[in-house]
Amino acid sequence: MRSDKMKKGIEKAPHRSLFKAMGYIGREIEQPLVGIVNSANEIIPGHIHLDIIASAVKAGVRMAGGTPIEFSTIGVCDGIAMNHEGMKYSLASRELIADSIEVMAIAHPFDGLVLIPNCDKVIPGMLMAALRLNIPAIVVSGGPMLAGRIGGRKVDLITVFEGVGGVTSGRMSEAELLALEDNACPGCGSCAGMFTANSMNCLTEALGLGLPGNGTIPAVYAARQRLAKQAGLQVMELIKKNIKPRDIATADAFKNAVAVDMALGCSTNTVLHVPAIAHEAQVDLNLTVFNEMSKKTPHICSMSPGGVHHLEDLNAAGGIPAVMVELLRCGLINGNCKTVTGKKVKDNLKGIKVLNPDVIRPLSNPYHREGGIAILRGNLAPDGAVVKQSAVAPEMLRSAGRAKAFDSEEDAVSAILGGKIRGGDVVVIRYEGPKGGPGMREMLTPTSAIAGMGLDKDVALITDGRFSGGTRGAAIGHISPEAAEGGLIGLIKDGDIIEIQPT
Repeated sequence: MRSDKMKKGIEKAPHRSLFKAMGYIGREIEQPLVGIVNSANEIIPGHIHLDIIASAVKAGVRMAGGTPIEFSTIGVCDGIAMNHEGMKYSLASRELIADSIEVMAIAHPFDGLVLIPNCDKVIPGMLMAALRLNIPAIVVSGGPMLAGRIGGRKVDLITVFEGVGGVTSGRMSEAELLALEDNACPGCGSCAGMFTANSMNCLTEALGLGLPGNGTIPAVYAARQRLAKQAGLQVMELIKKNIKPRDIATADAFKNAVAVDMALGCSTNTVLHVPAIAHEAQVDLNLTVFNEMSKKTPHICSMSPGGVHHLEDLNAAGGIPAVMVELLRCGLINGNCKTVTGKKVKDNLKGIKVLNPDVIRPLSNPYHREGGIAILRGNLAPDGAVVKQSAVAPEMLRSAGRAKAFDSEEDAVSAILGGKIRGGDVVVIRYEGPKGGPGMREMLTPTSAIAGMGLDKDVALITDGRFSGGTRGAAIGHISPEAAEGGLIGLIKDGDIIEIQPT
């Protein structure tokens, strides 16, 4: 066993003594040692309940004859970090999370890992660590939040963000905004729409590194705790059979994940995270793969923010397995890829059916003929840019407008909320890229203000920063090269005409 490095032999008596100082008995030390990576904290709604998930995981490990050993990671709540200097730290936290897990798992050579993330940068950070370390590992998330309700209407965090623009424009009263604030986020879990956290949890399942249900079972359901116990049981099988993350996360598996990404209409942040995860898996995944898969994979799930459905609806409709069944039927995913179940994708999908065709449409009747994300190129973005095309009003997919240029998010937000943006404008936010920000902040506040003011069908926004998974409208991000590297976005002046069209 890998853990023998720290526990076996007469020379490891001091090491065993330290284990015994923590209350471990000899039998526990002799068993496989499983690191339980728990990102629970009291600042992220998606993580507030993860101690419950970790307890269930540990129960599963013990039932299968292993010894669970828990340690923690940091995490940033993107919603709380939004629109101030805290967002400069969000994307960078992904690398810190990956590095910290690497440190812990090398310093203490566990036989396997169970990783428990739930929100935006924690999920890719943990996946990066698992693939970098390449020891038997499984991911089990904390699950999505239920949608909030006001009367008969479902609401979520993005409804609140857009409500700010609604109040500013006179379309909503402050009392109505307070009602949204009180009801949009009803409890624990990753925010209820197909935003970045839920996108990545769903793609973890599609990639094969999470059990079926990982992406969609709501946080408050008992089924989520049962899934966590199964993850604890299953990591012991992975250890026994020496099945490692890179055995699962192959080039074909990543293509499967991108296909599911397109079918779901996931966050544009997947274009940052999935290639970073692939890099750790030693798989070359460039931007052309996203466009290739988008061209041939229809968008069949219309989730918030682009649609009316939430993760609880997707779960009730059959979840990611039901989406993958539709894709497998038409040859859009590879059914022979391995998964952490120990079975191939096609075997996991036997007997799976779509339970609600209004939520998961057949490929013959998609919401859009192409996938949810598109990579754009042009003279302002010769190295590429990204748009969540499934959340763009049809009339804005091909448009032109006059530039209103800003050198920071704060300046742009002041102009938007100050009524200085009109229909036909293209808001340009630059010097917000990885270097220029620094940190590549998410632009949810300006995009949601535009939407909340009812301008999302008349105003586009382009930036060398990035967007929240909750962004909707003609919002084009990741403009490359960024302004801080001499990109042409830095030369735009007010009144310049910017043309947007599909590639």
